Amino acid sequence: MSIDTQDKPLFPGKLEQVGRKKFLLLAAAAAAAAKSPLNGMTNWLETLNPPPKNNESFLLNLLHTNDFHSRIEAFPANHPQAGKGGIQQLTTLIQKQREANPNTLLLDSGDVFQGTPYFNYFGGSVEYSWMTKMGYHATTMGNHDFDNGIDHLANMLALHPKIPMVNCNYSLKGTTLFPFVKQKIVVEINNKRIGITGVGINPDNLITERLIPGLTYNDPVIAVQKTVDELHNIDQCDMVFVLSHLGYQYDTDKIDDIKLGSQTHGIAAILGGHTHTFLPQATVVKNAKGKTVLVNQAGWGGLMLGQLQFSV
Repeated sequence: MSIDTQDKPLFPGKLEQVGRKKFLLLAAAAAAAAKSPLNGMTNWLETLNPPPKNNESFLLNLLHTNDFHSRIEAFPANHPQAGKGGIQQLTTLIQKQREANPNTLLLDSGDVFQGTPYFNYFGGSVEYSWMTKMGYHATTMGNHDFDNGIDHLANMLALHPKIPMVNCNYSLKGTTLFPFVKQKIVVEINNKRIGITGVGINPDNLITERLIPGLTYNDPVIAVQKTVDELHNIDQCDMVFVLSHLGYQYDTDKIDDIKLGSQTHGIAAILGGHTHTFLPQATVVKNAKGKTVLVNQAGWGGLMLGQLQFSV
């Protein structure tokens, strides 16, 4: 689910319980966004999530963005989405969400760079400065984040050390990017351990080879499952989320978020990017063990803020 980034309140819907262990998905769109495909939609969804390790419960508010594409300002008057998007409205909405629930996790699924003159002039520094100010817990790299080359991305991360970059299926050893990318991270919220990893798209015919010397692409399903298992079994995480820049769904054998969800297990939600998909609600997928995993994506350009809420 996604929230329109115009400054409007959220409207909760009806809650129904499924079993003893549950998870809540809340989403709403601003009524004023007449051109938005999510206009006026309010939905609740709940399903199973990993069992708590103690009797205390709280609401984890997960906010996520993808394919920001350097949209610092709102779309101009001559654009179909005129006046929407941009960091001002995202900032207001994120701040209001945090005021309402301090147990908020903020994540991004890549392609932060490229799309406006801000990137052309400042190379991504404006985008990363804003993300640092907003306190993003993690991001992953999209194909356009390499548009100025792997060394440039490494330099941007060096200049903005509070941007945690995660990826588990790119081998980066020997590149300048290697010190700045973690296979996984663990974030503690209200004494719960939240595991986060990221996965990137196959760069073949998508990223010019000279821009990514030394980068090796590995099978995303194998890499993700190995990392998720480590987060649960070694890092003792209560929940695990995957930041994906694979794309939502393809009609070919190409790996996507839906296929990734169905071929792995132990993931609470896959937060996607790359295909600029607007979803009226998260897609429910049965994983490799028949359990539920959610797949969500929030459009592009800061037009939407994705939101999932979990009863932990």
